[in-house]
Amino acid sequence: MTATHLPWHRENVVTHASELIGSTPMLELVRTGAGSRLLLKLEQFNPTGSAKVRMAREMVLQAELDGRLAPGGHIVEPTSGNTGAGLALIALERGYTFTAVVDSHAARDKLRAMRAMGAQLVHVECDGDGPGTVERRRVAGEIAERTGAYRPDQHNNPSNNAGYRALAGELLADLDTDVDQLIGAVGTGGSLCGTVEELRRLGSRVHAIGVEPAGSTIFGGPAGTYWQSGAGSPGGFPIGDNVRRELIDESYRVGDAAAFATARVVARRTGILIGGTGGAAVHVALRRLVHLAPGSTAVVLVCDAGEKYLDTVYDDQWLAARGLLDEALGQRITRWCRAYDESVRLAGAAGSVVGA
Repeated sequence: MTATHLPWHRENVVTHASELIGSTPMLELVRTGAGSRLLLKLEQFNPTGSAKVRMAREMVLQAELDGRLAPGGHIVEPTSGNTGAGLALIALERGYTFTAVVDSHAARDKLRAMRAMGAQLVHVECDGDGPGTVERRRVAGEIAERTGAYRPDQHNNPSNNAGYRALAGELLADLDTDVDQLIGAVGTGGSLCGTVEELRRLGSRVHAIGVEPAGSTIFGGPAGTYWQSGAGSPGGFPIGDNVRRELIDESYRVGDAAAFATARVVARRTGILIGGTGGAAVHVALRRLVHLAPGSTAVVLVCDAGEKYLDTVYDDQWLAARGLLDEALGQRITRWCRAYDESVRLAGAAGSVVGA
């Protein structure tokens, strides 16, 4: 009898990449001498390197159930890349054609990934340096009307939020305590609002903090230019139904320089590369951690991988050309992390003295 046929042996093999969605790890970034800690929920370990594959699968499966998507059908969606990659994966697995309406604001590696999975890309022009969100939506609508394709409409599709219910369960299953604070980008609303809603349904008393790029109109105020891909709203259309403001307790805007500097500090500290929106959320969390009650647990939803941004967020020349390379800011964020490390050391030293 070989080892593979032993009665207690169980293979851990899947037949579709979508079966690997979920059960992503958490990494402790820092903790304080008072016992509070900041954890990163690393959604980049999903297939396609993003949280968005969770809701892409949910939207497609629900459309199949209610008859909006027939076998061999066509899906079209405007996307900045991560939702598109998720839809491309689910489409190829389930036998659909997928068209992504994109612009040059998207990270080039996201576009390459969609094309590698067989997606058809339709390019539209950006509005200046910002994303061409309005034009992407218009073109996607025209394609859906002309061809009869199914358009998920991630901003208003309730299956977007529903796709993150499992994420909430993972957080509670992996911790021996409640999630005191959950910090994440808002974007289409699904990842943060969907997770928070399910956490509270499961009994959590989580305090939810939404983070958006400076220049996004989701929390009101004038529109502005920003380079954080996959989050924000440049204005020009209503905020989607999936942004559930009643579920968000606090909101912050973070500029590109701070978001990208924080992502780069995380990379140098941990060896894990995160995207710019994750950097913005970590920036807020680092500033807040010292003010939390002792023993608190704060979790940042890191929605995608930094490897998609090697030629932007992690490229000095690209940042410098846009006035976003701020070495002093990076040093300041590094000092925040070291101050937390020192507080843990001092607390341990004080405990040793008391014990003696």
